Amino acid sequence: MKTFNPNISISCLTLLVTLTLGCKEKPATSDRVTEAQSEVTGANPAMEGFNKVDSDEKAIGIADEVMKAMGGRKAWDEARYLAWDFFGARRLYWDKWTGDVRIEYLKEDTKMVLNVHDLKGKVYKDGEEVTQPDSLATYLKRGKSIWINDSYWLVMPFKLKDSGVTLTYSRKDTLADGQAADVLTLTFEGVGDTPQNKYEVFVDQADNLIKQWAFFRDAGQDSANFIRPWDNYRSFGKLLLSGNRSDNGGPTNVQLLDSLPPAVFTSLESVELPAVN
Repeated sequence: MKTFNPNISISCLTLLVTLTLGCKEKPATSDRVTEAQSEVTGANPAMEGFNKVDSDEKAIGIADEVMKAMGGRKAWDEARYLAWDFFGARRLYWDKWTGDVRIEYLKEDTKMVLNVHDLKGKVYKDGEEVTQPDSLATYLKRGKSIWINDSYWLVMPFKLKDSGVTLTYSRKDTLADGQAADVLTLTFEGVGDTPQNKYEVFVDQADNLIKQWAFFRDAGQDSANFIRPWDNYRSFGKLLLSGNRSDNGGPTNVQLLDSLPPAVFTSLESVELPAVN
């Protein structure tokens, strides 16, 4: 298996899936289950722009079972603050409802606070705030790409019916432990930095959780650039999330938080943050 370098991940893995952005007080209606739908067990409407025409019903049905196994759409929509480390290189704090993000590099003197919806924010690097407009814009754009990439490694199972996604059933296969799995293929159109990518996700038939994923840099490739586990699920409130995976890759020190100090998303100064359990 290839060694993964988080510093090059932005160029080869970023997919702009429609992650939950909204107003300051509550999630955007278009990205949430409506009040009526939330009363229906297992309701999981597709995001606007999901390619239902070219997706198949078997894959869509399995995606809905994945959502249910992860805690359900209503619980996902109601979850607000997520925090995690990415390959030990940086820590992110994300307000799902507003699109506000804080990125702290763990091995260099860089911090970013930005809103991924309007690309407004601040950057601190090498002892001083970046104020030159062009440089600031470049860093903020990179900050958004980091968030796109790093959050997908954490929340991909919730995004199988996102805008721009075509979801198809590929085959039955087996996981590394021999367990039977259904393999779904995700391709993309008109979204993100690298819409030519393709993913295969392996859904454990026993519990409907994604346990493995394969990345193809180009959808036309016959073989994957890598295949990695998606395991070690833990309960976070009503949700299940995968972190601290068996290959020591991806997200670690995951938190789902009920609140964060407002300064987390506005200040480049050090902010007292909840300890990781």
